Amino acid sequence: MNKVLLYCRQGFEKECAAEITARATELNVFGFARVKDNSGYVLYECYQYEDADRLIRELPFETLIFARQMCVVGELLKNLPQEDRITPIVGMLTGVVEKAGELRVEVPDTNEAKELLKFCRKFTVPLRAALRQESLLLNYESTKRPVVHVFFIAPGTCYVGYSYSNNNSTLFMGIPRLRFPSDAPSRSTLKLEEAFHVFVPADEWDERLASGMYAVDLGACPGGWTYQLVQRSMMVFAVDNGPMAPSLMDTGQVTHLQEDGFRFQPPRNNISWLVCDMVEKPIKVAHLMMRWIGNGWCREAIFNLKLPMKKRYEEVTQILSMMESTLAEQGLNVQIRARHLYHDREEITVHIRRIWSAWAGRIDER
Repeated sequence: MNKVLLYCRQGFEKECAAEITARATELNVFGFARVKDNSGYVLYECYQYEDADRLIRELPFETLIFARQMCVVGELLKNLPQEDRITPIVGMLTGVVEKAGELRVEVPDTNEAKELLKFCRKFTVPLRAALRQESLLLNYESTKRPVVHVFFIAPGTCYVGYSYSNNNSTLFMGIPRLRFPSDAPSRSTLKLEEAFHVFVPADEWDERLASGMYAVDLGACPGGWTYQLVQRSMMVFAVDNGPMAPSLMDTGQVTHLQEDGFRFQPPRNNISWLVCDMVEKPIKVAHLMMRWIGNGWCREAIFNLKLPMKKRYEEVTQILSMMESTLAEQGLNVQIRARHLYHDREEITVHIRRIWSAWAGRIDER
């Protein structure tokens, strides 16, 4: 198997292809990307047979912006016979993977492909049994073993392969299953909830998303992102000239400040979180975030960068590189991650965390 399959949002195949090509080159893995517009996936075909496996081992999945999942696959299986689809799939995996810990039968995130999901759910049961019979899959699920992926792009047509459980998305189809809260002011609330899941490890939520923290929401109205902070019992300064949802104001946790988010300065020196979903040029938002981090006005920030119509990957990487180098020149130790979230559209979400201690991953109390 010499191909790396990457799932992505429909319409962002070119960005995903540009990213995997650039990142593979950094690891001296060479090949070419196969892109089909609006397919919801990208194939990166390596020139050297063993490089596909090396790529999904050595390229940290969490550093990818546009990919939702990353796995190695073989040649496309076509025209699978209705009377026996299982045998060709088992044959593709034989000698490639042994005693995997999980099976996922998936599809691209497109309207056409989603029509296959009902079939995929039913097909998973007999396929799982067959893989276990051939010792290709453990008799129980294990997060310490590889994951088998069967990726149907059309009826009777699929890619078959595997990913490593320590370097992949743990989610089916790479998509989080979040429920929109009925009392939230806007659906944008799901973007910040997803961002917390992506950027803050679950075992650190009690420390980094703690009750009683102070937060600032720039461009807050009507309060979709403020809602997430309030739900975590934070005290929020909501900055926006527009109106806030009365339900949030009634909590007593929100101070609404009708000011320009680009001019606003925090009234306290113990702001833990800055969040920002303003519709502005990405470079302008980036400079604003660097100002907050550089001045020590917050410990962590989550914000969106609206994407241009063309050369989206190039602009994103230029901005992130500029932020990293600028903050480093200021002598600041920061972690920066970016992801095109499921609930994002023409934007990416970025997380910056300032590390106050010399020990990476630990933030001292101030």
